[in-house]
Amino acid sequence: MLRTPTTRLLAIGAAASLALSLAACGGSEDSTAPAEDPKELVLSLVPSGDIDSITESAKGLESFLSDRIGIPVRAEVTESYAAAIVAMKSDQAQVAMLGPIGVVQAEDQAGAVPILQSVRYGSASYHTQWFTNDPETYCADEVTVVDGLKYCNGTDAAKTGPTGEVALSKVKPGTPIAFVDQGSAAGYYYPATQWGMVTGGDALVDLDAQFAGDHDAAVLAVARGDYPVGVSFDDAREDVAADEPKVASDVVVFAYSAEIPNDGIVVAGGLSKELRTKVTDAFTTMAKDPKGLKTLEAVYDIEGLVKVDKAALKKAKSVEENFGE
Repeated sequence: MLRTPTTRLLAIGAAASLALSLAACGGSEDSTAPAEDPKELVLSLVPSGDIDSITESAKGLESFLSDRIGIPVRAEVTESYAAAIVAMKSDQAQVAMLGPIGVVQAEDQAGAVPILQSVRYGSASYHTQWFTNDPETYCADEVTVVDGLKYCNGTDAAKTGPTGEVALSKVKPGTPIAFVDQGSAAGYYYPATQWGMVTGGDALVDLDAQFAGDHDAAVLAVARGDYPVGVSFDDAREDVAADEPKVASDVVVFAYSAEIPNDGIVVAGGLSKELRTKVTDAFTTMAKDPKGLKTLEAVYDIEGLVKVDKAALKKAKSVEENFGE
């Protein structure tokens, strides 16, 4: 079982900024182009599940994007969102596919330019799901089963969040919670913020946060009884239920967060406008091409790409800023 000292939470909100303390200001479409664009683009990816799976799927991204952009594209899987942002800041990566918190941090701290946003299930937003292996404590009504997975507190019928927030008051300070990653929107920032708003507590101090590393691992940690409560994107259980029967039998979703803008794609602000446009067009074409779309689905379950929702990212930025320095 992963154990992270509670005191580490005091520094989590500043983790990325400490790593990027000399970072540049946010990028813009009018950023000064370098004398010469790179001969190769590095695409930074952060695993949301099995690292071997995303590494294999990334080969399709490399091939498709290289052909459309006209220069080699090499995908690299980083260990965290913070590492991906550091790679952009140090020019070790020129393109990154990041969660919404990562997008705003890359913009502010590495001078990156957000270009596109993912679509899933027909929506450009999603939410955190809170789940438990202790429904007697966190469910105020009967547990229901939908397509083999368990829900309570109205989460079975809700299409968007927030839902079941009253149950969050039962998550007492000191309760071990399987969060995902210190840089994850659905896996840390939004649920920690939500808990603080519901309870009036200080999430950075009061919550006993344990970081599983990815969404699949957070679900499995609760399924196997390592933690009583966990969080992930909705519905990460589907990705691991076939391999771990306890996910279907023991993991009950009991609350949702407010809606979160989907993950997006950013490019280095130092690239020429011409190359940034080529990258944008290549990803857009990929999302409309049957073979390309299958690759995007394999990497991050993406079913489409749209222009960045700047208003939604502004809200994500306000959540990120709550964690301060």
